[in-house]
Amino acid sequence: MDTQQIRSILTVALMAAFVDGAKDERERETIRRLAGTLGDDDKVDLAGLYRDVLLSKPDLADVIAPLTTPELRQFAYEMAVGVVNADGSQVPAEAEFLARLAAALALAPAASAEQAKAAGDVADAAFETAPGEPASASAASGTVLGKANVSDAELDQAILKASITNAALELLPETIASMAIIPLQMRLVYRVGQAYGYPMDRTQAKDFIATLGVGLTGQYVEQFGRKLLGGLLGGLGGGFGRMVGRQAASSGLSFATTYAIGRVAQRYYAGGRTLDAQTLKQTFGALLEEARGLAPQYQAQIQQAARTIDVRNLASMVRQV
Repeated sequence: MDTQQIRSILTVALMAAFVDGAKDERERETIRRLAGTLGDDDKVDLAGLYRDVLLSKPDLADVIAPLTTPELRQFAYEMAVGVVNADGSQVPAEAEFLARLAAALALAPAASAEQAKAAGDVADAAFETAPGEPASASAASGTVLGKANVSDAELDQAILKASITNAALELLPETIASMAIIPLQMRLVYRVGQAYGYPMDRTQAKDFIATLGVGLTGQYVEQFGRKLLGGLLGGLGGGFGRMVGRQAASSGLSFATTYAIGRVAQRYYAGGRTLDAQTLKQTFGALLEEARGLAPQYQAQIQQAARTIDVRNLASMVRQV
């Protein structure tokens, strides 16, 4: 994969991120920051690509022209599907963009539709009930607000399991593996809120994570960009040690982000949802640093989980975590 092909795929990612026109300033700032971070790589000026997408509105046919192999075209489409599903809801403008992209890439309509459906299933699984769970947007019968209906140990285990699973997903090369990370984070918030007696739905989980300063689309683009620029995808150059180092760092960040989200949610709902936005952000930042130090302790479990994940059944996995 050469530099022009990397630029092409990343531009498609950014076009997909902004196609709905609904990204708020927090989300734009998240993507702008990560563009600068990933742009430090000597292969691509991602910050420049970011400006081009927002200001120049590049032509889709020109953008994808460097993607000359079926594998690259397929990969670009899968990545775009992941971006538009990152916030768990695909709007008509995003569906239209994916259809135009699939046609421009000369992909088989049935196959591309199936891939889009698979990504949507993973996103929706975050809010589907598993056996024994209360119905969506409701709390378990008899639960008292602010008092968990499960033990602290069970909540601790749920947070740790989600964190290990997300770190393991980051180690996998398949694009769809990264698509499950954000749904798992939203499901974690959803489950913690319900455990403390609060009716939960998709919007509440999304808004809580956004309040912490964790952009959903931005987080997915960052995960994808680090895999791509780090050489995990497409066999890029840069040295095996560099690739493994970036891969491990990205996995550790996914662990830490998920762990901190879970812990802050636990404090927020246990405290009767009284923490304000500034306190939530500060608490998340402190817990994120703490979790970065914890990640290496679970490396063996993370690697074991990566070996056992079946990417064909990600929706089912999300429901069960």
